[in-house]
Amino acid sequence: MRVYNTLSRQMEPVVPIEGRRVRLYTCGPTVYNAAHIGNFRTYVFEDLLRRYLKYSGFEVTQVMNLTDVDDKTIRGSRQAGVSLDAYTAPFKRMFFEDLKLLNIEPAEHYPAATDHIAEVITLIERLMARGLAYTSDDGSVYFSIARFPGYGKLGHIDMAGLRAGARVAQDEYEKENVADFALWKAWDADDGDVAWDSPWGRGRPGWHVECSAMSMRYLGESFDIHTGGVDNIFPHHDDEIAQSEGATGKPFVKTWMHSAHLIVDGKKMSKSLGNFHTLRDVMARGYNGREVRYVLLAAHYRQSLNFTFEAVEAARSSLARIDAFMDRLKQAPAAGSSLPDWALQAETVFKTSLDEDLNISEALAGIFEMVHAGNRDLDAGRIVWSASQVLALLARFDTVLGVLTPPALAIPEAVQVMLTARAAARAAKQWTESDRLRDAMQAAGWDVRDTPEGQKLTKR
Repeated sequence: MRVYNTLSRQMEPVVPIEGRRVRLYTCGPTVYNAAHIGNFRTYVFEDLLRRYLKYSGFEVTQVMNLTDVDDKTIRGSRQAGVSLDAYTAPFKRMFFEDLKLLNIEPAEHYPAATDHIAEVITLIERLMARGLAYTSDDGSVYFSIARFPGYGKLGHIDMAGLRAGARVAQDEYEKENVADFALWKAWDADDGDVAWDSPWGRGRPGWHVECSAMSMRYLGESFDIHTGGVDNIFPHHDDEIAQSEGATGKPFVKTWMHSAHLIVDGKKMSKSLGNFHTLRDVMARGYNGREVRYVLLAAHYRQSLNFTFEAVEAARSSLARIDAFMDRLKQAPAAGSSLPDWALQAETVFKTSLDEDLNISEALAGIFEMVHAGNRDLDAGRIVWSASQVLALLARFDTVLGVLTPPALAIPEAVQVMLTARAAARAAKQWTESDRLRDAMQAAGWDVRDTPEGQKLTKR
């Protein structure tokens, strides 16, 4: 398996530092609002990476942080007139609900920044001891980028125009602001009651140092893969490298992987343009998490993804095609005991494609070629292979993709009652009543289809 390393700007094999265990850090949400589909594009890419590493025989220990103290969360809690914990709690809950809707596998650890202040303070103390951090007049602590050779190596930042001593206190800042960044922010009135004691006085951590402290707490001072969106490369990830390597004197991360931007209808997602969507916004239009996951998954992670509702409709059609094929396989007569050539070819394409930097487009193309070939054999009655083996192969593919198998339907009680009544009506050959119940279920948003195995219910 090879992936593109942002640090080296080239493809490299995945060779863990420690045996077959891959230690993976994925930048999680800042819980000041519901995460949007641009965030989930990155989280779905990271889920594909995690799943394919496991498919390839690696053990994975994944950490995804929750940023629950920074400029945005503090500002939001003060505007809402509630404590920081009370403000961030519902957004944390929404985030985990959305992960389930998108069938994203749970990470092993979800550390929250507010639970790791002690680790942050220890890291800053190490930087102070090595002469890489200093205090300002107000009691804040800054990292001195001039004292760290190679600063900006991830984002290939030109340091020629650096103004010595320039500082930036904001948690998020633009590429033009090549300046010393805050590790610890002295308390001021804008922070309200958000503050912790430290050797430098009351205050709170800067955003960048939180990730270093939490990643090293759970994965060690050097680990295998760090991911995020391209917008995190600078300053956030460059700052992580500087403060982590500055404190330990060791390489921080072996491989950096970044997903490209998501745009909507060909434009940058923006509330002012009316094209800003959370997952809940999309689902309110009648789509489901499986369909959204397919859209976010289907484009290569390093290519910009143009999200449109036409693309979600296309995803619905693609998934319906797979569902129909799997239904035909379940009903196919028992025949051979092995996989047909077209399934073996799909298995080869799946692995060789994903082995090359998670080339999902080619992997999916191989699956749909398999569906086409399988339907051709089924149409011709040419079944000399094992349908159950083909279904098992699709199930193995789905341990990586997480979209091929429809989630179990939560059928409302009223619809279940109608479904049972319709089965009884059909058994009694009461066709008018059967049709009436079918129409009533359709009006409630459910389609029913009669198969040799009985009634099949699908959500419209």
